[in-house]
Formats: sequence, structure tokens, C-alpha cells
Amino acid sequence: MCQFDLVLSSEFDLFSRLYVCVMAPGVTDSGDQPQSNIGAQFKPTVYILDTWNEEALAYAKTLFNVIQLGDKGFSEWRQNASYLLLRGSYFTADDVASCPNLIAIGKHGVGIDKINQDACAKRGIKICNTPGANARDVAELVLALTMTVARDIRSITTRQMAKPVPKETCNGLTLHKKTLGIIGMGNIGRTVAEIFRGAFDVEVIAHDVFMPDNAWPHIEHKRVQDVQEVIRNADILSVHVPLTNSTRDLISYKEIQSMKKNAILINAARGGIVNEADLTKALAEGHLWGAGLDCHEQEPPNVEKYGPLWENLNVVSTPHIGAATRQAQSASALAAVINLYEYIMTLRK
Repeated sequence: MCQFDLVLSSEFDLFSRLYVCVMAPGVTDSGDQPQSNIGAQFKPTVYILDTWNEEALAYAKTLFNVIQLGDKGFSEWRQNASYLLLRGSYFTADDVASCPNLIAIGKHGVGIDKINQDACAKRGIKICNTPGANARDVAELVLALTMTVARDIRSITTRQMAKPVPKETCNGLTLHKKTLGIIGMGNIGRTVAEIFRGAFDVEVIAHDVFMPDNAWPHIEHKRVQDVQEVIRNADILSVHVPLTNSTRDLISYKEIQSMKKNAILINAARGGIVNEADLTKALAEGHLWGAGLDCHEQEPPNVEKYGPLWENLNVVSTPHIGAATRQAQSASALAAVINLYEYIMTLRK
């Protein structure tokens, strides 16, 4: 059974208290339709405020009376909604206050920073997100960003657009046997460790203040209590924690200065964990080999804000595409639907 106590641990970890129904019973890679083990007589009404994966939407309609943008009655969602499904919309304290009947929110994806959690908590509104549904996809992007930075691909391809680039002028880093530092040992951090261990036989050093001591028994790694030890020793530093008051600016100028000269910094978690102004300054001064960023404080990022950072060709920047695969979007959308429905069913017991 799913449990729904929200835990803000590393990578919004399950921590065995927030379970993710990535696939309903009966779903297979062959495309079989999910078979719910819950009776279909009761169909609560859910309002969907964002666009939704078509397959997951079709399944939602077997469980809910679905009302979405363009449907009759959608404009009254604030006063009528007991249940919402959200994907990328912001949901502010004012939104919470304007929904007197709201009981629970099903959130597509792992991140809940766009939802005012304090306002929801004061009202007892449950937030059911989907950690783990896109872990593999985000971890694969971490690999792509790391390889792109390590082999100086952005610089080479940019120069090649103007004139041929002699291979003698190209340089790169070998990742084999390097040290991978991971901050945040949740689903994505674990998958990153598995991929890099298999691909490069890296040594893994990891930090997490929430995960139990026996986490990752199948992965050879060193667990440390001091996050600064990870930062100092990593050849590749990959961040996988939520954005909170305690993690904002976790990687600032002082931390970057303490990193190895040829280290690579990867942020595929949330913008704001790495201080972007400090990163721009540090890179301009010659610290680090480079950085790969899938997350920015301003999203989508633009050249007006990030031009000075992007002038450094050792920076690879993408507009938060870690979960932008068909498989991840389908899994997250389906998990949000099922999580919300199963929570509603617990209320009826």
C-alpha cells in the first residue's frame, strides 16, 4: 500500500514513508493497460490544471471524473475542487486559501517547490508527488552532462562551426577510476552511482543527512557525515537534494574554491543549490574543469541572465530536461494519478 507522509529528504527520497506507484499492477513494457486493485464504483472528481500525458489521462478517466481546461465547469475549480492534479503550475498560499474544499494534490514529478507546502500543511492538504518515477532518466542526463563537459564537446563543436578544429588542439578528461561525489543518496543519487560504477569503475563518496546508515548495500561506496569532505575529494560532484533553506547556496564560492582544480560540477536537482553568480566568478578565475547544469534559478534560462556564465565554453546548460523523455513523462503522470487515487481510497476506509 502507498503511504503518504511527505518527507523532504535527499532527492525527495521515498525513505519508506512516501511510496511511489510508478506502474500500477498489470502495467508492462509491452504497453498493457494498468489494472487497479481498487473497486471502480466510486469516482471522485479531480481537476487537472496542466497538460497531461495522454495515456495517463485516459487511465485517470477510468478512476476519476476528470475536469480539465476547456471542460464545462473547469472555471469553478477553486471553489469546487477537493482533488487536483498538477504538473508544472505554481500553487501559492493564495491558491490554497481560494480552495476551501481542497483535500489532496497529486503532483506529477518529484519536485514540490512550486507548491506552497506550509500553506498546505496548515490546512492538512496532502501532497502526493512521484519520486523515483524519473530517476533513471535524470541519472542518464547526469552521465550525458558529465561526458560532454569532460570531453570539452561544447568548446570543440562551437569552434568547429567557425573553422576546422585540429584534434591536436582538443583536450579532455578520463573518467575511469575517478572519484564520484554524490550529495543526496535518494533514488537519483543511487542510480547515478550505479551508472558511474558500471561505466567508469569510479570510487563513490556520498553524503546524506536523512538516509539510514545501511543505504546502498549493493553499491561499494564511502559514506561521510561532512558534506565538505565530499566537495573536497570529488572529481565529479553531482548534487541530488531538494531546494530548501538549508540547501540554498550549498555550493558557493568557498566550496568551489575547495574543489579539485579539474573537478566537474553537475547540478540536475534544483536551481539555487549552486550559487550561479559564484560559479560564474569561479569559472572565470580558472577554478574547475567545467560544469553541467540542468537546473537554474530562472527557468527556462535565457542569455540575458546567463550570458556571462555561458561565455565559458566549459559550461553545458540545459533547460531542466532530466525527465523530458517519453517514458519518464508517462511514468510520472501515471504515478501521480494512482498515488492520488490510492490516497483518496485510504480516506474512505
